[in-house]
Amino acid sequence: MDQNTEQPKLLWTPSADFVNNANLSHYLKWLSDHKTLSFNTYAEVWKWSVIEPADFWESIWQYFSVKSHSPYEKVWNGPEMPGTEWFPGSTLNYAEHLFRHANSTPPAILFQSESQPLTTITWQELEEKVAKMAHFLKQKGVGKGDRVVAYLPNIPEATIAFLASCSLGAIWSSCSPDFGASSVAERFAQIEPKVLFTVDGYQYGGKPFSRLDIVKDLCARLPQLEVVVSIAYLNKNSQFEGIAHRIDWKEALNNEANTLVFEPVPFGHPIWVLYSSGTTGIPKAITHSHGGVLLEHYKYLAFHNDVKPGERFFWFSTTGWMMWNYVQASLLQGATIVLYDGSPGYPNLNVLWELTEKAKINHFGTSAPYLVACMKKELQPGKDFDLSQLRSIGSTGAPLPAEAFDWVYQAIKKEVWLCSMSGGTDVCTAFVGGCPIEPLYSGEIQCRALGCSLYAWDEMGEAVIDTLGEMVITEPMPSMPIYFWNDPGNERYIASYFEMYPKVWRHGDWVKITERGSLVIYGRSDATLNRHGVRIGTSEIYSAINQIQEIKDSLVINLELSGGRHYMPLFVVLEEGQELDENLVKKINSTLRSMYSPRHVPDEILVVSDIPYTISGKKLEAPAKKILMGIAVNKAANRDAMRNPEALDFFIEMAKKID
Repeated sequence: MDQNTEQPKLLWTPSADFVNNANLSHYLKWLSDHKTLSFNTYAEVWKWSVIEPADFWESIWQYFSVKSHSPYEKVWNGPEMPGTEWFPGSTLNYAEHLFRHANSTPPAILFQSESQPLTTITWQELEEKVAKMAHFLKQKGVGKGDRVVAYLPNIPEATIAFLASCSLGAIWSSCSPDFGASSVAERFAQIEPKVLFTVDGYQYGGKPFSRLDIVKDLCARLPQLEVVVSIAYLNKNSQFEGIAHRIDWKEALNNEANTLVFEPVPFGHPIWVLYSSGTTGIPKAITHSHGGVLLEHYKYLAFHNDVKPGERFFWFSTTGWMMWNYVQASLLQGATIVLYDGSPGYPNLNVLWELTEKAKINHFGTSAPYLVACMKKELQPGKDFDLSQLRSIGSTGAPLPAEAFDWVYQAIKKEVWLCSMSGGTDVCTAFVGGCPIEPLYSGEIQCRALGCSLYAWDEMGEAVIDTLGEMVITEPMPSMPIYFWNDPGNERYIASYFEMYPKVWRHGDWVKITERGSLVIYGRSDATLNRHGVRIGTSEIYSAINQIQEIKDSLVINLELSGGRHYMPLFVVLEEGQELDENLVKKINSTLRSMYSPRHVPDEILVVSDIPYTISGKKLEAPAKKILMGIAVNKAANRDAMRNPEALDFFIEMAKKID
């Protein structure tokens, strides 16, 4: 792959106070005092954490004083993946640890939606409602191992329902209400839930979306449901007609319970089920453990997000994305979670920056496409809003291009710490991300996370530096899935991660690790453009296109045709009032050629009305390619799991014309 080898721009260096006050620095001192381990650089402590993973994860247990109701017999049963068993003998509860910081100040939750102003939920109110909901669920027969599912927006009721379920040892799973009935059903039906939490609808982009018919359909597809808890969220007069076993949210909370009790479960007991994007086939039901995500979330939020008690932590998400689960984990650090339900672009792209000012957000998290969209609209959040409380900006979901890094420091705040991170639903955390004691360079992720033995491997399975390679994880992590639900013999699990390199996790991303230990991710390896034998990361194309103001969005694929021919079209969505004339074509091609190479120049540029995305915001590169290759649409993509299924129509028509 052709790569820009120029030295990247230094954007941020932590001040002495920032380093001294970092949670990571406190941990390093603790290692010195309690373990007689001394490290001079982040690279040194990372190396120790992956060479001695058992010692490292035991130190996390001890440093955060994990509360176990029975002692563990040993740290693990050995390093072989998959199937590593962590801390056997221990019993704990994830939710119990979330409430360890409960106090009178600061608040537990701040919430705003398109139709509701910023409101506060105290720790006392949260604990009371969780206790009452847990009591209700227990009275309905919910206990260890039972599945509780939610068809809810990003509202406080979702957090309350999750915490109540988790406190009982029940297994949680959620989808956002912009999913259709069949898409939700193919997720939830796999795990046979006993309880469903649902709303009547939601508002997005200023428009109401009723979900009453879909909820009725969904309940019919889940015949094993014993309880349906309904929330009249869109319309307080909604009736939820024709739904069996239904009880109103307020009625469910109308009981005398006032004490929250936590059920200890084994370290490896399932906590929640997350799902693959489901672009084709039935989504993989990825199952995580109480103890695994507890240790991982303690580690990552403390050391790589540097979240402190009383700070306000926000990440724009829906309940269908693993970042929703991750946001709840900020309570482990005593933070206030900030929730927002609505469109990030309504009434305009400044809505989240305005929220940052009003809610005094310290840690602002979003997706890379949102930051790029703000950049392309030339927003100036730092000038238009008081962001004095803002300490960090997190970005994930897609590679963040270098120009967006630069925009953050030019238009938002020079002193802010930009934490680009990458991980996934597979581990409900990030493999790579921020480091509060290291400098930040434009276009680069700062570090490999502690305890994550991540390398770039070449075609021979050898680790490479400053060269593109397959992202692999060579040692187990506690938050790796314990299994996929209903996956006999771990067949789908092994096929997903361990098929290419037996006993080594292959994540499916192209990554380059620099000599400084920083990283650049080039996109999914299964969507890489193989251009006449040279690999090109789609993120390189998008990085260049993002600099062209006339283009709103884009998608690129490469087709290998008969006779050794290649055809690489670039699909673009134009800004309003723009047209694809000869000058714009020249501008696109010259930008790609000058930033990267002639191989990056497309064979054809085509205007489309929209780019196909999953509901969670991922571009459907591979499904679009499959459609153009003649694969049936129902086998190439799952329309019901898409944000805009009509965007596929262009590719369906185009496929008929390709030779």
